[in-house]
Amino acid sequence: MISKFKTFKNYDSKAFYVRGVLLLFIFFTYGAPAQMSYKDSLLIEISKYQNSSKENTEYVELLLELGLEQRYFNLDSLKSLSEEGLKISEKIGYEIGKANAYLGLGTFYSDKGKYDESLGNLQKALDISFVEKDDTLRLTILNTIGEQFDYRGDYDLALSKYLECIELAEYLENQKMLSIINENIANLYISQKDFEEGMFYYEKVKKINEKIGDAIIMAETMSNMASAYADMGKLELAMFNINSAIKTFEDNRIRDWLAYAYQVKGKVYLKQQKNKWALYWYAQSEILHDRLDDLREEIQLLTGMAKAHLKLGNDSISTIYAQQAYDHSLNLDVLSGIEEGAELLYEIYKNKGDYKMALEYHEIFNEVSGKISRKESKKGLTMLKTKIAYERQKEQLILENKEALAKQKKYVYATLIVLIIFLFITALIKRNAKIQKELNKELILKQEDLERKEKYLYEVDQTKNKLFSIIGHDLRGPIGAFQGLIKLFKEGDMSKEEFLGFVPKLKSDIDNIAFTLNNLLSWGQTQMNGAQTKPGITAIESIVNENIALLSEVANNKSIRLINRIESNTLTWCDSDQIDIVIRNLISNALKFTPKDGMVTISAAEKARHWEIVVRDNGVGMSKETIGKIFDQSNSHSTYGTNDEKGTGLGLSLCKEMVEKNHGNIWVDSSIHKGSSFYFSIPKAKKEYKKTA
Repeated sequence: MISKFKTFKNYDSKAFYVRGVLLLFIFFTYGAPAQMSYKDSLLIEISKYQNSSKENTEYVELLLELGLEQRYFNLDSLKSLSEEGLKISEKIGYEIGKANAYLGLGTFYSDKGKYDESLGNLQKALDISFVEKDDTLRLTILNTIGEQFDYRGDYDLALSKYLECIELAEYLENQKMLSIINENIANLYISQKDFEEGMFYYEKVKKINEKIGDAIIMAETMSNMASAYADMGKLELAMFNINSAIKTFEDNRIRDWLAYAYQVKGKVYLKQQKNKWALYWYAQSEILHDRLDDLREEIQLLTGMAKAHLKLGNDSISTIYAQQAYDHSLNLDVLSGIEEGAELLYEIYKNKGDYKMALEYHEIFNEVSGKISRKESKKGLTMLKTKIAYERQKEQLILENKEALAKQKKYVYATLIVLIIFLFITALIKRNAKIQKELNKELILKQEDLERKEKYLYEVDQTKNKLFSIIGHDLRGPIGAFQGLIKLFKEGDMSKEEFLGFVPKLKSDIDNIAFTLNNLLSWGQTQMNGAQTKPGITAIESIVNENIALLSEVANNKSIRLINRIESNTLTWCDSDQIDIVIRNLISNALKFTPKDGMVTISAAEKARHWEIVVRDNGVGMSKETIGKIFDQSNSHSTYGTNDEKGTGLGLSLCKEMVEKNHGNIWVDSSIHKGSSFYFSIPKAKKEYKKTA
């Protein structure tokens, strides 16, 4: 298996609602829920029936839910509790209880690899759901039946059941089940190496998950997507998704999914040829699996560990893990696991020189590979894929025809109205009204065009005035001083030693001129609509480091410490050149207004959909009046720094434009003599399998 199923428990009856309220009461009665597991709360509820009658629906529901809760921790408990629930339900005539008991038994036999027994119990549950007209229960059962076909390799039958589920889930407006089923279909296509179709369904799942807003559901999907990206060779995206998922599972202590996520991370490192790191994460998953009862998921873990040890030359250890994976696959009748395990054991024994055992496993590998290749499921899947494409095209044509018919009706109604008007209005009045209407329309258009041109000319004039003001005031002065010094030196009015004494100041002036010109050109481009924003995945840490290196001399001259606290995983979706300008201006401003022996820090805070970057100094600070003007593009006022540094008054308005072009915001928090903190936000990097149940 390359992905992990999600579990969905169907308990929508009134009795289950009452039981849920009782469990909440227990949670609050016993104190913090974090100190009591859900299983413990169920056991407390069940214990209430120790000395009373157990032949009632609430007791049955508690037993069945406890069984499902034990699925990945003590599988045999799922069977015994389901059988007990079935026995009581039959005695008291509780049909929904019988259906859920058969569902529990079907799940048990599925996890044991006995798919015929599983389907038999699931069919009994499905029959009851039809009789009882419980559509939500029927939806859960149909999806579980689809899983069994998927496990057996009957992908066409699995897809057929999933499509039937989607239709029912849409009718019930059940968003969670829509997410689960679409993810099952995505994993189905990924298992067939049809990555394009698989990712199409994953995109649907992501949109549904955003509506649901459950962080754990999102993390489960990201885990499966990470596994898919690893199979596709997109290892950076795989690592990004699995790291995000692991954090959520660790925070919420979801042990079975965390074990799977660690395993996927090991798989990514294995694909990167980082075998020791792969073993480290496989070991973390193995620790959790020791406390789980989930052999199907353990197959991939054991196979991965065997591969990593084989690549490191640890053939004896690799043999142990490969043999365990092979044995589990035989017990659960997982053909893909048998095939992969036999191939690994063949390679191991061949390396050892044990050609008899190598040949034996090679023959098993060839036999299983032949079975898999002979299956016609893939052909059926392709046919269904074609059918789905046809259904999409048909739906699109129907929609277009409806729109065309609606448009034609509008034209017919409009024509009828015009004809009626013609019957009641004379030709002369019509002619005059038409001429007057056209003249008014033309007049309005000309007036609007004139207003647009007037506004454009005003903006151009303002831009021109600002450009000349900056060039005349902030560039001509330093350049003129530079020319004067050269003239004095050239004419002998200044000695070489005196001239060399001005070199540090000249360098500082030239650096300021270059910085000003860079800002001026960037701002000019934005004003003339020449600067196009081209976003991509950008690491903010590297941009900050480059600018610290660039401005280190300025900082050293003022004995100011420049500190970068941004971590390497701060990935954003932005135009790196534009954000580079923003960061450079903010750091330069901070240095300008920070006195000697001061400190400037750059840090980042992660939010739900964006990163919040802050450049903080302990400089002179600003008044509220100044804060209200600094981002105003029409304000070109420049303030001298603590060492009389000069600027254009353009940098912050340029920063505002650049940040907004990247769908962010910029603001400042400052107090006189306490320093300033400039904040700006930019979107996180775009996030592009765990099977669902």
